[in-house]
Amino acid sequence: MSYLNLGILAHVDAGKTSLTERLLFVTGVISRVGSVDAGNTQTDTMALERERGITIRAAVVSFAIGDVSVNRIDTPGHPDFIAEVERVLSVLDGAVLV
Repeated sequence: MSYLNLGILAHVDAGKTSLTERLLFVTGVISRVGSVDAGNTQTDTMALERERGITIRAAVVSFAIGDVSVNRIDTPGHPDFIAEVERVLSVLDGAVLV
């Protein structure tokens, strides 16, 4: 099996975490799509992230597409947390810029 480390980079409230939830749902990892507003997403696990509705710390979730294991790295969009985005750039095989 091959691996792909994929990041989606965008400004705050662009939908990175929501897209991650959809990818996990479509690939069968989760049975119900979480919501940032409801505070029940797979990647926003800190209380402050759930309270404010933003990603503060990068988080990884994995799903398979065919024989490729995709490690989706969810990154913050708020400029106050740009260091967290910079921290993960070196491990990405590819990035989608929104």
